[in-house]
Amino acid sequence: MSDEILDRVLTLELVRVTERAAVAASYLVGRGNEKDADQAAVDAMRKELNQLDIDGEVVIGEGERDEAPMLFIGEKVGSGKGPKVDIALDPLEGTTLTAKGQADALTTIAMAEKGSLLNAPDVYMDKIAVGGGLPDGVVDLDKSIKENLANLSDAKNVSISDLLVCILDRPRHAEIINDVRNAGARIMLISDGDVSGVIASAQNETGVDLYVGSGGAPEGVLAAAALKCIGGQMQSRILINNSDEEKRAIKMGITDVSLVYKLDDLVSKDVIFSASGVTDGSLLNGVFFQEDRVFVETLVMRSNNGTVRRLKTEYKNFI
Repeated sequence: MSDEILDRVLTLELVRVTERAAVAASYLVGRGNEKDADQAAVDAMRKELNQLDIDGEVVIGEGERDEAPMLFIGEKVGSGKGPKVDIALDPLEGTTLTAKGQADALTTIAMAEKGSLLNAPDVYMDKIAVGGGLPDGVVDLDKSIKENLANLSDAKNVSISDLLVCILDRPRHAEIINDVRNAGARIMLISDGDVSGVIASAQNETGVDLYVGSGGAPEGVLAAAALKCIGGQMQSRILINNSDEEKRAIKMGITDVSLVYKLDDLVSKDVIFSASGVTDGSLLNGVFFQEDRVFVETLVMRSNNGTVRRLKTEYKNFI
């Protein structure tokens, strides 16, 4: 995508959006109230988005219009004077983590040219992801865990016992966890935040080689946006468990739930991704207060030039 659509200035503008949301949520860290923490992040993110010169629409958000005041799917944001863009966001990934004061809570957003993000319904999605520099198709959603680990170990020229697999710690993943252990690989279980889990599979410093399991479809699109920027592979498939979820998928334009989505199906054009830490974690440091100053760490990336920036911002008299 050309700079005419996503101006370079918007990259730093998005940093401010996630930073504001992170600071707002940080005041609720450890307070035991998930709803209030989420609402604080939503309010801050909406306020900042509406100051941007964009004609934006939320395509991945926090539910339908009748669930306002969340940033709902279909909500218009921005001044309306700038480029037409799609926005995917999770104002607070890790509401429980924030409420409990635990690690790895983030605020995340992705912005792309209109029509280039998959309009994913709020249902579960099977996902498998690896980092960059590997043969295309090295992992496959339709292959067994054992096969995928064997192929990945061959591609990386390491033994399966050297591989580290990141999995969301949920009862529904008991079989996957058992299969990974039986294959001989190591496991990193995370309590929340599969966006950061997918990102971890493409970051050398995390040591994670593979992310696998089911999680929210909206989070899958956000994770794909990040992976498109830093390089990697991802496959996913929508999971439908009842007629209500089927209606939701059809409403979003998805009629074939057996379809496997690859990275470019989830995010088809240039995208900007920004995430700011709320609590300290493996990906980012959390918000830190010192006297009249606030410190925030942000990871911001853009796909068309592969730029990845890790910013440590210091604010004085943050308002």
